[in-house]
Formats: sequence, C-alpha cells, structure tokens
Amino acid sequence: AGPPRALYAHALNAQGRCLYDLILYRLHESPEEEPHILVECDSGVLEALQKHLKLYKIRRKVNIAPCLDLSLWAVVPGERAGDVAGSLAKSANQALILTPDPRTEVMGWRLITKKGANPSEVIPGCQIGNIQDYCQHRYQQGIPEGVKDLPPGVALPLESNLAYMNGISFTKGCYIGQELTARTHHMGRLLPVRFSAPLPKDSIPEGAEIVTESGKSAGKFRAGGGDSGIALLRLANINEPLYLNMAGDKLKLTARTPEWWPKTAGK
Repeated sequence: AGPPRALYAHALNAQGRCLYDLILYRLHESPEEEPHILVECDSGVLEALQKHLKLYKIRRKVNIAPCLDLSLWAVVPGERAGDVAGSLAKSANQALILTPDPRTEVMGWRLITKKGANPSEVIPGCQIGNIQDYCQHRYQQGIPEGVKDLPPGVALPLESNLAYMNGISFTKGCYIGQELTARTHHMGRLLPVRFSAPLPKDSIPEGAEIVTESGKSAGKFRAGGGDSGIALLRLANINEPLYLNMAGDKLKLTARTPEWWPKTAGK
C-alpha cells in the first residue's frame, strides 16, 4: 500500500449545490485488508453525513462509523515539509496521519492523532493555537470550510473555488448539476476580505449585502472574525471601494484575489 494521501471533495445535492465539504484520507493497509477511508467533515454535520453516506451504500458491505477517539490538527506553514516528515518518522506511534493539506500549500499539513496526544511531541517546536487562530488564517487566505462558510444547499462548487483547491475533476465524466456549475464559472467567487474595523460579534445577518460606493450590489458576506473574512463577490468589483451593509451602518472593506490562485484566475 502507498503512503496515506488526502483528497478534497464536496458532496452535492441533486441541484449541484454543495452539501458538505470533505477531506478524504487513505489509511495504511496491507494487501489482505479491506480499504479504510477516513472522512473529515464539519463536526456539526457528522450525523447528517453518516445518513447521507448510508443512503448511497445500497447493498455494498461498507461499514460507516464515527471515529470519536481521534483528534484533528492543522499544521499551518512555518515548519519546513522535511522537518514535518522527519517528526512523523520519530513519533509514528502518536500520529495516525500527517499529510499535506490537499487544498493548497498555504494551508500546510493535516495531522490526525489519537485523542489526548500532544501535537508538540509529534512536531517539536510547534506553537499550539486555537480555533480562532486557525479560522483567521483561513479567512486571510480565502479558504472556506464547514457549513458556516459553505451553507448546505446554497453554495455552488465553482464559486467556492473548488477548481482552485483540487476539489473537482473535469476529466472523470459527468457529475450532479454540471450545467449549473458551468454557468456560474464567470460569476461571483469567494474571496478574502479585510475590514476597516473589527467585525461586531453576532450582529451580522447571514448573507449581508456588500455594495459599491454608489450603492450597487457587489456580493454577499459569508463569514468572518476580527478584521478578516470571506465574501462572495463579483470579480469585476473587487478593485473598487466596497462596504458591508449592517443594520443601516456601513463598514468599509477591501478584497483581493489570493496569491495561491492560478495566475490566470480572477481575470
């Protein structure tokens, strides 16, 4: 068996809209063993995803069960890849998986350990942050993740940058909602935005409108924290002064195309 590797993917509904964003990991296995796939998802949809997968297994002998004895860590850049790989070799008994994040290099590595393991022992010298630090890094890079950033039944694959994050194949044949997906190719995109002041907590309605200086609609706010966030914006408007509408008040913001996007993207 080859080394563990990760794949990024989305489960779609019948209309081709995103339901769940997933990272799939192939575990080490011997030739005699059945394949084992570990699925990473938003913890809030664990039960819904299990039901979704069981709906499509039909009569195949596939066991689907939550892995509540595992912990997931993001190892964001700062460590050189060689150092991370070397650390894994020394602490293989604590790390079940340590592999590059399949979405983009700026997201670093994904580390899966047994619950209770100390990541500092797996990767010496690392600094342990919290979920807010992780979300801030994602928003600054324009990486959506989970149901808050990708509302089920609302988000579309291409506007969510799946094509840039290795999350979609254009050579494997047809997929659900392909025509709808193709029609959205040149419309809005999820982009990182920075606000002129920190966002107020819990006072921004979902999908709050973002407008140009003249008041023309430029897109919608999706999620954020502090002075960073992600928004669904028309690419034609991203170089203009933009404002987030909040209960009659306006908060200025700037948008940009991420450096990790393909060079031809956003034009």
